[in-house]
Amino acid sequence: MPDNPLPSPIDSSTANPWRRQRVFVLGATGTIGRATVLALLERGHEVVCLVRPHAAGKPSQSQPRPLPAGAIVRIGDASDPASIANDGFQGEAFDALVSCLASRTGASDDAWAIDYAAHCGALEAARGAGVSHFVLLSAICVQKPLLAFQHAKLAFEKRLIESGLTYSIVRPTAFFKSLSGQLDRLRRGKPFLIFGDGTLTACKPISDGDLAAFLADCLSDPARHNRVMPIGGPGEAITPLQQGEHLFALLGLPPRFKRVPLAVLDAIIGFLGVAGRIVPWFGRYAELARIGRYYATESMLVLNAQTGRYDAASTPSTGSDTLFDYYGELVRESKLAERGDHAVF
Repeated sequence: MPDNPLPSPIDSSTANPWRRQRVFVLGATGTIGRATVLALLERGHEVVCLVRPHAAGKPSQSQPRPLPAGAIVRIGDASDPASIANDGFQGEAFDALVSCLASRTGASDDAWAIDYAAHCGALEAARGAGVSHFVLLSAICVQKPLLAFQHAKLAFEKRLIESGLTYSIVRPTAFFKSLSGQLDRLRRGKPFLIFGDGTLTACKPISDGDLAAFLADCLSDPARHNRVMPIGGPGEAITPLQQGEHLFALLGLPPRFKRVPLAVLDAIIGFLGVAGRIVPWFGRYAELARIGRYYATESMLVLNAQTGRYDAASTPSTGSDTLFDYYGELVRESKLAERGDHAVF
């Protein structure tokens, strides 16, 4: 524990937003988290990250996944409020907390433990560290909450808004990594899977780097304070059919699509739901199947509350990276997307 006493919380209404800040980061080892840490460091902030031990069962001194040079790494458990306070904040003062933390699967128990409870613990620990600004990475799909993880995210959003802290809640659209999972299928000569005719949904994908820059700039831009902000990447909305067509063109292959009826997903969900009443393990997979169906049928765009329709024109854009440029990079370098713990999404 440091010898210096804890300074008084910073009054965000009078503080200079462009000054160097001391920032505590949760979820730093995910692909978006690492990009956000880098963006914060590039803006001159001091960044402290709480991360899990590198491997389960190892001592707490084990090395975490590498983070950008300059970040201060502390080992702890983000799901434990005491660990956040003692191992993370360590009695020191911070200006802001930026959370890129999210449940790995979206299943109900995982979602309420991480997307809600862990964030509630972080919020209380942040108060004790003098934090005045909380930047939260949420998701645009909470506009139409049908799943457990969406309700958990909304519950914490409400808690944060009512906390009295300055907040910036960022709801991004689809990520590049989550739209790149079929590239390996195509390389192996298999067709691109689509639901319906491939135009049921659309999104304005955003890169990790562009999203990270937006999150980092929430600290210094008063226009992003005390706001809930949907955000997408540059360009027009893209359908799954267009994604597949572009990948085939990059690979120099004739387009081949396999249309999967939604009834197939419904049958799987129904079977797993019934089986889950007997074996709880099946119930967990039923929830994962429901998540898959949601993303197969709902666009990741701003939802017009009056019309009930998704609106690409009303979905704000940011950054310069495009999904098709990202596809080109993966194909040229014969790489697969780093999808991390959230591949299900």
